[in-house]
Amino acid sequence: MDIFPAGSRPSRLASSDWFTGRVWQNPIVEAPEPARVRALNVTFEPGARTAWHTHPLGQTLHVTAGVGLVCMRGESPQIIREGDTVWIPPEQEHWHGATASNMMTHLAIQEALDGKVANWLEPVSDADYGTVPG
Repeated sequence: MDIFPAGSRPSRLASSDWFTGRVWQNPIVEAPEPARVRALNVTFEPGARTAWHTHPLGQTLHVTAGVGLVCMRGESPQIIREGDTVWIPPEQEHWHGATASNMMTHLAIQEALDGKVANWLEPVSDADYGTVPG
């Protein structure tokens, strides 16, 4: 058993290779094999978002604060709020992040397949981000 006391693992600024804007990540769990679960607490500052990406075994997002967006390739962004849970199927191209005027925090839960949890694609364009429903 491992216990990680609160505050013992520092917050880290997410890589600009995979995110637009300022995004903070706090680790929750990266279970050793044979377990595959990985989870992060992720906070997006207003306007911040992921790049397009997929997950080999899917992803669950649970919004814990604020107002955000999630978007599947070829669809319009959907608004997500505190308490909402989103299931994204395996290999589905998508992005998620904050709205232009609000921060958003979610738990991101996914499983690793052969040690990999995500396949990162191109950044989300301002045009695609700007198609938020009124």
